[in-house]
Amino acid sequence: MKSKMVLSALLSISLMASGCAAGGKEASSGASAGQGGKPEAKKIVKIGITQIVEHPSLDAARQGFIAALKDNGYVEKDNLEIDVQIAQGDATNNLSIAQKFATNKKDLVLAIATPSAQAAAQAIKDTPILFTAITDPLGAKLVQSLEKPGANVTGTSDTHPEAITKLMDFIAKDFPKTKTVGIVANEGEQNSLVNVKKAEESLSKLGIKVAKASVSNGSEVKQAAESLVGRVDAIYIPKDNTVVSSLESVIQTAEKNKIPLFVGEKDSVKRGGFASYGFDYYDLGYTTGKMAVDILKNGKKPADIPVGFPDTLDLALNMKAAKSEGIDVTQSMKDKVKDKKNIIE
Repeated sequence: MKSKMVLSALLSISLMASGCAAGGKEASSGASAGQGGKPEAKKIVKIGITQIVEHPSLDAARQGFIAALKDNGYVEKDNLEIDVQIAQGDATNNLSIAQKFATNKKDLVLAIATPSAQAAAQAIKDTPILFTAITDPLGAKLVQSLEKPGANVTGTSDTHPEAITKLMDFIAKDFPKTKTVGIVANEGEQNSLVNVKKAEESLSKLGIKVAKASVSNGSEVKQAAESLVGRVDAIYIPKDNTVVSSLESVIQTAEKNKIPLFVGEKDSVKRGGFASYGFDYYDLGYTTGKMAVDILKNGKKPADIPVGFPDTLDLALNMKAAKSEGIDVTQSMKDKVKDKKNIIE
């Protein structure tokens, strides 16, 4: 009887131990799946994009940035949340967007164009900030140096050192009757100031005068362009966000009065400017997106990522614009275009 009782007790202990072991496996399995046995939620990377205005070059930079993220495994509605905010050229909106992103604690902020980058750098101190389409990162006081930016801000500049000089040389050599070039610009934009100064210096060396028409917002662009009629032989529109966002007003004036229109980037050539030395802003944005991947995936700090610059430059010509603006396109002009896709029919 006693031996039977001992055997029964041992059997109960064995069954209890077996049950505990099974329960341990279930607990272990539940922990790996997340609390309550549910799979752990994917980490959603939150990115804020602030952009001063919408126009093709800035939009292309944004699209290139997002494409680079996607190519490296960050996909919207899966593991990526993107909040795009456009300031519509308004300084108050611009600062409000930056402050909103600071409050919302994004994982990373992309600032497109100089005013947006300056506002973001001012408002956001504990989140990585990348900029793109910036003319002069040092002059805008966004970085301490181009090689070692310092702090939490770095990105890509849209300034190729030879772009403006080459375009002004093109005007002087291929439009030899040009005595005065008109420039429409918002010199309240730091990036525009840099471009205008560079153009003025280049034209002065070539013996060509400059007539400037200043604007402070997009509604003034048409009148400013019209004020140059009869005073200039050509018009140059720099990389100026205020003017480029209202470029059609300048194009209409150039076509109506048969004035050659030169612009600061290839996207404005596609819209109706006659010529520019430029590159693709989509590629610039893509390069910036790869910087974002280095920060998000590889743990790099903006302070240690050098500022990037365009590594390609080519002349772009718009044949339809040439006809509308009374330009006789010579073979010499076409021969200066390296990639014939940049001759837009």
